[in-house]
Amino acid sequence: MAVPKRKTSKSKRNMRRSHKSINQINIIEDKDSGEPRLPHRIDLSTGMYKGRQIINKKESEESKEN
Repeated sequence: MAVPKRKTSKSKRNMRRSHKSINQINIIEDKDSGEPRLPHRIDLSTGMYKGRQIINKKESEESKEN
């Protein structure tokens, strides 16, 4: 049976666990719409990415009727 030869100190134990912490999500404010979004993702409200129109927004049925 494997048994540690010496007690692991609190410092060594915590240094080993230091990289296991949860990273904070980097949410940025969109320059055009001002809505929060993740970086390197298409803004779903406008369909823009890097200043280019990627997704054409579908018009809702209500706006088609008017």
